[in-house]
Amino acid sequence: MSETLILFLQQDLGLSSEQIGFALRQIQQAPNQLPMILWQYGMVNLQQLDQIFDVLETA
Repeated sequence: MSETLILFLQQDLGLSSEQIGFALRQIQQAPNQLPMILWQYGMVNLQQLDQIFDVLETA
């Protein structure tokens, strides 16, 4: 997982290490699905999901 993405999730979106850890455990079988897992479990809204995709696009 990109360090840039993890920092963005923590610093810009305010997700906790526990939330990110939970999402990372959920994606062990589908590693590219982190943004969708965060959204699916209500950790980010659609606007934040779009921001995550923007960060991934530029990374």
